[in-house]
Amino acid sequence: MNVFTSIKMAVRNIQGNKLRSFLTMLGIIIGVGSVIALLAIGQGSSKSVADSVNSLGTNLITVNITNTDTHFTMDQLKQVKQATGVKHVAPVLSGRNTFQKGSTSTTASVTGTTSSYLSIRQMTVKEGRFISTLDEKFRQKVVVLGSDLATTLFENQSPIDKYVRIDGANYLVVGVLNSKGGSMGTSSDDAAFLPYSTAQRLQQTRYITQFYAQAENQQSVNLAMAAISRVMSETYSDSDDYSVVNQQDVMEAMRAVTDSMTMLLTGIAGISLLVGGIGIMNIMLVSVTERTREIGIRKAIGAKRRDIMLQFLIESAVLSMLGGLCGATIGVLTAKVYELTAGATIVFSLPIMTAAFLFSAIVGIIFGVFPAYKASKLKPIDALRTE
Repeated sequence: MNVFTSIKMAVRNIQGNKLRSFLTMLGIIIGVGSVIALLAIGQGSSKSVADSVNSLGTNLITVNITNTDTHFTMDQLKQVKQATGVKHVAPVLSGRNTFQKGSTSTTASVTGTTSSYLSIRQMTVKEGRFISTLDEKFRQKVVVLGSDLATTLFENQSPIDKYVRIDGANYLVVGVLNSKGGSMGTSSDDAAFLPYSTAQRLQQTRYITQFYAQAENQQSVNLAMAAISRVMSETYSDSDDYSVVNQQDVMEAMRAVTDSMTMLLTGIAGISLLVGGIGIMNIMLVSVTERTREIGIRKAIGAKRRDIMLQFLIESAVLSMLGGLCGATIGVLTAKVYELTAGATIVFSLPIMTAAFLFSAIVGIIFGVFPAYKASKLKPIDALRTE
């Protein structure tokens, strides 16, 4: 009997026991579907992280100061600006404040910074201008709005040269930024930017706890980081008092977390495949018992051991591959539903989908070996005596 005939018989036997076949395939369906859906979501998360990091610029360096007893000042920041490989620096002071324009009131992120922030964060101005050196020097009450915040407060009107109240005080709107979208859990579109000296007065603080630096180019990032660390070590003797990280470090750290979670969930899904394989083996053993007389008749009319073994192996493989096909379809649909409902990014990998499908077939063959071997070992006379 050839392979094609064995496949036809396997499909006919599966159709004859639809409910049992479905329950047998359920473990394979869940396993393959979970692997494809989880990996698509995991790879999508990794892509989102990479895109967010790249949108900030690959030569961006972030310095956070955790020691609040020793203060870091603007004079020390000027020393950082003069360090080897550093192109721009900008202090950052963040907070959340209440904005009011007429009857409209909202709470938004406020960032105090200097004029260098615009180029460091690769932003562009849609209307008006960004914060200037004079604004910083004279502590001007001026504000630059993100595109979404400008729309919220002024709707379709131009906000330039108009006033908005921030925590009860009037600030002149001098600029509106182009939309940049979210990045690393934050969005500049729904934020406002003040001169650093003005933000210090608003947030009631005098010292720098965070600043951004921009390396001259991507190749000089490590050189700039080393130079910044030397400057910081002159103020802080303990390296734990501050951190100097670039975007690549952030991306690798987040990618490591994402990959670990993805592999953990994939491992759990892989267990479902093994459970599905055990289910296939159990059902195939039941099938051998039910079809003992059929096996005896086939052997009596000339079927060889390898024919019987091939038939049951093919039936087991067809069962698992059908489960793998259904699982792949469900996995793709599940990932698409997640993308639409959560607004997340998903990335399908054809090699991974193919590997998951082939693995389901291998599981069926491996767990079908024992039932097939048992069927092929039956003696015709003993098989024909079975009622």
